[in-house]
Amino acid sequence: MHRRALAGGGLLVAGLAGYVAGVSVAYPGRAFSLTAIMAGIVLVVIEGLPTTGGDR
Repeated sequence: MHRRALAGGGLLVAGLAGYVAGVSVAYPGRAFSLTAIMAGIVLVVIEGLPTTGGDR
């Protein structure tokens, strides 16, 4: 099971939704949507990297 990729995809989608909502309506904490997007991308990329030892 690819938990990191799933969590990253969820953060990415939630961050994009928050960003789109923040463009139309100013709300407190909308800058966290960019943080969620960046963290989501990192988690998806990390999951795709090959491991150096043993199988997953």
